Amino acid sequence: MSWLAPLRQLDATQRHTVAASFLGWTLDAFDFFLLVFVLGNIADDFQVQKTEVTLGILLTLAARPIGALLFGRLADRYGRRPVLMFNVLLFSLLELACAFAPTLTVLLVLRFAFGVAMGGEWGIGASLALESIPAESRGLVSGLLQSGYPCGYFLGAIAYWVVFDVLGLGWRASVRRRRAAGVAGALPAQQGARVARYEQAGQHKRAAAKPARVDARALERGCCT
Repeated sequence: MSWLAPLRQLDATQRHTVAASFLGWTLDAFDFFLLVFVLGNIADDFQVQKTEVTLGILLTLAARPIGALLFGRLADRYGRRPVLMFNVLLFSLLELACAFAPTLTVLLVLRFAFGVAMGGEWGIGASLALESIPAESRGLVSGLLQSGYPCGYFLGAIAYWVVFDVLGLGWRASVRRRRAAGVAGALPAQQGARVARYEQAGQHKRAAAKPARVDARALERGCCT
């Protein structure tokens, strides 16, 4: 189909960069909605009202602008590739730490920290992907990247069904098993390594293709001497 033509124009380097950014955004949503699905279970575990647990959602969302500004500045200074790798690893570890929270207060603090990490993923991942592809492909790819969020929601719903309805386990097990299985722990690291290789290769390609700049004023001075 003609509307897929922009994707066919991408080479292997560009496709892998887009895939890595898509997966990072998908896992971001997966992690966030895990808490939404298990609010009642957490409330029962800590013997509190469900409304107290929902504060974790508020804190996570409130912290996202902080993460967007913080990781955006870090990416501008140290490069999108290493900061994106660190960002995905950070929110994966914070999600795992939530499973071991001894009190609701600790859980809420962890969710705030998770929100900071979560806020940095989209801006860095999207800019990394869009900068590495041709301009005519950016509209379609930006929509593709955005679709990673509902995909993460869908995967989270499946995980909740498997852990609670099929396996009959608790909310802590849902997070621990998710990390132990490596679904969102090993894959972000693997994709981060791919970003490292492919984005670096893309930089070399762009540098080689970039025409040399000519200083018009210098030429004018040279002609006049």
